[in-house]
Amino acid sequence: MGRTVALINQKGGVGKTTVTLGLASAAAAAGHRVLVVDLDPQASSTWVLGVDPALVEISTAEVLGKADPDTAIVGTEWSVLIDLMPASNRLQPHGSGKPKRLRNALERVADRYDAILVDCPPSLGNLIASGLTAADFAVIVVEPSALGLRGIGAVADVIDEVWDSHNESLELAGVIVNKVPGVSGEAERRYDELVRIVGKKAIWQPVIPQRVIVNQATGERRPIHSYGARSLDVTAAFDQLWKKVRRLTRS
Repeated sequence: MGRTVALINQKGGVGKTTVTLGLASAAAAAGHRVLVVDLDPQASSTWVLGVDPALVEISTAEVLGKADPDTAIVGTEWSVLIDLMPASNRLQPHGSGKPKRLRNALERVADRYDAILVDCPPSLGNLIASGLTAADFAVIVVEPSALGLRGIGAVADVIDEVWDSHNESLELAGVIVNKVPGVSGEAERRYDELVRIVGKKAIWQPVIPQRVIVNQATGERRPIHSYGARSLDVTAAFDQLWKKVRRLTRS
């Protein structure tokens, strides 16, 4: 049975969607089947995976309202191994007051996938509570900047709150560091700060390098692995990170 990983941070712009889709791309490249659940009202994962959010009839909003998850899941243009539960403009930031609805829905389809990846919104409201209640593991995505590290404590607090209230099986699996420049004293200082905050063991290796090809892939709505040698260092990072996710979801 596939297990569920929620990718989170209360701050926007750190690359949660990029990381979610990079992991999905790596999973498909390895021959593994994944479901991407778009829980962000901005619907970025939905759009990049080739689905127009404005045309989605049954989305995560309806699943939170008790719709059958099978009616929401669609295939994607990326790979037959990557399915999507899309977001739509009906997915409001306040979300559902019934955080266990998504978990119940995903439990019905989990055995079809090697993992389920939940792209959570940049907030700490009901939507992220639903995502964390549905998850077996939470992974915080950060970038090595002053703003990128702000609020990590608040994210850890909401994980604790969901663990206490809704999901005693939830585990903070670690931190993925995204958009790391090749040479930057500031980034190095912020990385050292992150180590002080969460501890070295909590930070997953390798970090994801900052590359123009990542933005290009997003704009062209293509998997990062489709760029071959042009994205080699990025795809190598995602391949290693996917192996970590796979070890989690197989345990």
